[in-house]
Amino acid sequence: MLLRSLIVGCGAYLPERVVTNDEMAKLVDTTDEWIVERSGIRQRHVAAEGECTSDLAVAAAERALAAAGMRGEELDLIVLATATPDHTFPATATKVQARLGMTRGAAFDVQAVCSGFIYALAVADNFLRLGQARSALVIGAETFSRILDWQDRATCVLFGDGAGAVVLRATEGTGTASDRGILSTHLHSDGRHYNLLYVDGGPSSSGTTGHVRMEGREVFRHAVVNLAEVINETLAANDLTAGDIDWLVPHQANRRIIEGTARKLGLTTDRIVMTVDRHANTSAASIPLALADGVESGRLKQGQLVLMEAMGGGFTWGAALARL
Repeated sequence: MLLRSLIVGCGAYLPERVVTNDEMAKLVDTTDEWIVERSGIRQRHVAAEGECTSDLAVAAAERALAAAGMRGEELDLIVLATATPDHTFPATATKVQARLGMTRGAAFDVQAVCSGFIYALAVADNFLRLGQARSALVIGAETFSRILDWQDRATCVLFGDGAGAVVLRATEGTGTASDRGILSTHLHSDGRHYNLLYVDGGPSSSGTTGHVRMEGREVFRHAVVNLAEVINETLAANDLTAGDIDWLVPHQANRRIIEGTARKLGLTTDRIVMTVDRHANTSAASIPLALADGVESGRLKQGQLVLMEAMGGGFTWGAALARL
């Protein structure tokens, strides 16, 4: 018997406060036109004072569980992707676990920055495929506003806060691309590029939280190449072509990266779920936020093939293919 991980519920949460580009222009030397032209971003959500990553994660998780018709106590596993945990330890996932009323199984964090949701999804999928869990909650949640240098216009205009979640349930499959569920996941990293996108702090190196630092042009160059390659790898693994994909749900970092990747694959923009204009780059939260947006709007439907991809600091990158 072959087991697949079926996505049975999606949920999203965005903080109430919205910060427009015009507001950003009052903080740093920038303009709405400059930000939109270079990133496609028009606004971002910012967590309120005292609102933690776990708060965002719980809100998104509750909505995903409701969509799945499940209670938290029924879960076997929680994997939470974040680069902005509430504390150095314990894992933010355990706080979420307690608040959802889950007292069995396991809950832990995964850290792969913007690729975090793909990594977390791959981990949870492997648990379900091996029969080590029957259900799982995968969350991407970030409060990136807490690690931004609000005087650095190269980074502070690009990021936002938010959380998205999916509920997975193990189901029997045939082992072909006609199965519903996650068909394959593909993960990569290359630590030689560590210093192109990083936070200049940490408990071991400096004892401070630090701020995001980025070499934007180099990140862009690597992103377009790496993402196109991992997408082609995913398609080949499933004996599919780009024409077979119904929707591309990419990490929402930058409109130009998304469109550049799509061009390499011959995909038209009307087959891409794009939320970067409203959400900005929410790191590990961006893909599940976009998934929930696509489902809620009625664009993503049962039976469709959805390709997800992301690249983040490290560098880390990866892709996942699922039939809804």
